[in-house]
Amino acid sequence: MRRLGTGIGWRPEIADAVERMPGIDWVEAVAENVCPGHLPESLLRLRERGVTVIPHGVSLGLGDAERPDAGRLAALAERAEALGSPLVTEHIAFVRAGGTLTASPRLEAGHLLPVPRTRDALDVLCENVRIAQDALPVPLAVENIAALVAWPAEEMTEGQFLYELADRTGVRLLIDVANLHTNHVNRGEDPAKALAELPLEAIAYVHVAGGFERDGVWHDSHAHPVPRPVLDILTDLASRVSPPGVLLERDENFPEPAELERELDQIRAAVEAGGQDAWAEPGTRSPSADAAVPRAPQPEPTAVDEATRQRLGLAQAALLSALVAGTPVPEGFDRVRLGVQSRALAAKRADVVAKVAPELPVILGSGYRAAFLAYAQGHPMRAGYRQDALDFAERTLLGGRLTEGRARRELRRWWLDRSGPAPRPRSRLGQVGRVGRTLIRR
Repeated sequence: MRRLGTGIGWRPEIADAVERMPGIDWVEAVAENVCPGHLPESLLRLRERGVTVIPHGVSLGLGDAERPDAGRLAALAERAEALGSPLVTEHIAFVRAGGTLTASPRLEAGHLLPVPRTRDALDVLCENVRIAQDALPVPLAVENIAALVAWPAEEMTEGQFLYELADRTGVRLLIDVANLHTNHVNRGEDPAKALAELPLEAIAYVHVAGGFERDGVWHDSHAHPVPRPVLDILTDLASRVSPPGVLLERDENFPEPAELERELDQIRAAVEAGGQDAWAEPGTRSPSADAAVPRAPQPEPTAVDEATRQRLGLAQAALLSALVAGTPVPEGFDRVRLGVQSRALAAKRADVVAKVAPELPVILGSGYRAAFLAYAQGHPMRAGYRQDALDFAERTLLGGRLTEGRARRELRRWWLDRSGPAPRPRSRLGQVGRVGRTLIRR
């Protein structure tokens, strides 16, 4: 694996600061936020200076019960080629469930949810990863995620699950040490044990990020400073293997550039404290790093039968429906923790919709958030955040929450301008027609 060095997550809000930061060897951009035909000028300037840019996907759903969508894979491949990237990355997570596989409504999480660490889920994930590898022009690395909830009756630890995934597919691993800390707080999992079980030679690079704890639950916010326990896990990892690269993630609540540079210095110090030659030949192991389980010969991959995918799909649909549609909590799950996750998903929806449709908080003012959370309780996201914004505006206008006045007129105009002439699903044509006629009359 090529050496990357020290990096930072590129975001439009800090683009200028990132360009001026000393010692930045590479950046990572959210793949879905980059248009290949209209790359941001900042990323183009960084590339011209020799800074590596890696697209980081968040919506592929490699852990979904269904096979990866060909269109999403093609879009990820297009971004890798446009950016001249040496690899692309995604998450070990499921993001949608339902549909034809389970003969149930299609649901979108709008967030990364954990896959169960079972043989069924591993078989499906391995096949999905192979499909993705075949469709991408560069190597793929996959990231462990942070989790608020744990699946009942899991059959493997996180380290064992990741080891088998890498062993069976040859996929690289993007290890997020902040997520190991999150799972330590939320699920009682030992980060050191996870590191000891990992195939360290498969690590492509490492993520570091901040979060916060509330009522005994750690929230991986990417909006707070990196805490000492996360840096300690990074040091532990660096004592076992020289990581090819380490990257600081920050998605919102951006501090001054000097504070980001201070965090990058802390990350470099944490790697150096691991006792290895920082940024040495990638994959170099220390003598004490040989605790990983020896590899066993693996059989040739076999296709996953549809019954396996359906079992996983039904389980994921039941969990996601409980989280976003208010259906009963599946047996074996912690009801309190699922409530925390459900509220977190709704809050994330409100935040992201406010970003993709910034006019809505302006139109609705201080009432935006309460109105959106009320809408989210009975209306799961069905087709991404932009459609979610349209659906929210439509339901707000239909629900009578806004009396006639400036806010209602502006929201009506906003909805009409963006809903366009595109046909809606047949079951809603009559309702949409009524909505359109009602809004135009008003």
